[in-house]
Amino acid sequence: MFTKAFAATPLGANLARRFALTQLHDWGTPPGAPLHDTVALIVAELAANAARHGRVRGRNFELCLRYEHETTVVRIEVSDTHPRRPDPSTVGMAEPDADGGRGLALVEAVAHRWGVDDRTGPGRTVWAQTGPVVP
Repeated sequence: MFTKAFAATPLGANLARRFALTQLHDWGTPPGAPLHDTVALIVAELAANAARHGRVRGRNFELCLRYEHETTVVRIEVSDTHPRRPDPSTVGMAEPDADGGRGLALVEAVAHRWGVDDRTGPGRTVWAQTGPVVP
């Protein structure tokens, strides 16, 4: 398991992705592997959302990764202190010419499962889980 707090800023979101990929490499998944690329996309989107939409002044967001070696399943959790939960029923409902609103649709497209949980204290945890890698 890997857990680290980051500033709720674009730089913090970028650092979260970099730390996640370094950790994944340490767990034996090299750059370019499908699992590596999937985790990179999911962490980038969830961390960007935490920095952009979940930001509460003076508060950080937290990234937690759990890796099951036998199944090669990675669970990504991003927790922030914003009280509003993303609504899964609105995923992919962005206007065609909108500048944003597609991040969770990307997560839904590449993750095996995803969801939102309450957390201890203020805020929420948005999580996504990769599926097992089939040889």
